[in-house]
Amino acid sequence: MSLSEANIDKAPKVVLHWLEVSRSHRILWLLEEIGVKYDLKTYKRTKAGLAPPELKEVYPLGKSPVLTIEPHGSTTPIVLAESAAITEYLCDYFGTWLVPQRYRQGQDGQIGGESESWLRFRMLMHYAEGSLMPLMLLGVIVQKIRTSPVPFFIRPITNGVAGKIESGFLSTNFKTHYDFLEGQLKTSPDGGGFLCGKDLTAADIMLSFPLEAGQSRTGFTKENYPLVWEYIDRLHERDAYKRATQKIIDIEGEFKTTL
Repeated sequence: MSLSEANIDKAPKVVLHWLEVSRSHRILWLLEEIGVKYDLKTYKRTKAGLAPPELKEVYPLGKSPVLTIEPHGSTTPIVLAESAAITEYLCDYFGTWLVPQRYRQGQDGQIGGESESWLRFRMLMHYAEGSLMPLMLLGVIVQKIRTSPVPFFIRPITNGVAGKIESGFLSTNFKTHYDFLEGQLKTSPDGGGFLCGKDLTAADIMLSFPLEAGQSRTGFTKENYPLVWEYIDRLHERDAYKRATQKIIDIEGEFKTTL
């Protein structure tokens, strides 16, 4: 038996629990990027737009993504949840090339010796879920307030509430974030086309979902943010992204980035 065959025999059993229109597509893309063999289990949202109850059988919170990894020789799988935690775990073992070099030459282990690419990477890995995604979710809630079935005499009230949240909070904050991301791309290390430099990193994958979700927002246009739009197009041109998306189309019949 060759070494490669032996490694295949000892490969862990990986299962991704993928929910439509969710953060889980980032993990599917990541698995394609790093070339790990995996099984895919897909789930449909309920009529209310929520994750189905079956996901609670996999993880108590019933959210997606969830990744199970059964190591060679074990019958008890590791259950991983939360996009960034899953991403970091997979990169630690299979995708180290998706993490920038941490220290500048000769600065190993020194405070302040980190490379600009790595510092950006560390921040953006948490920025995607900690800062940008909550705004996207609030935007979804506001849209649901606008479109919810209410008596006609209540409609002015719900529209007024949604409008106040939109104008008083969301619009200003979205502009701040899109301006920030446009600036990050403009100053990318080594003149790179990605957020941390010339090479794709796991942080780019993490940011893909909130940016895709934001493309339908008023004010987030190609004219206002050309670098961010070109960046999203660049992500979508990745062969691994195309494979991940086509896999969903083959299984589900379609692929959507937003509800």
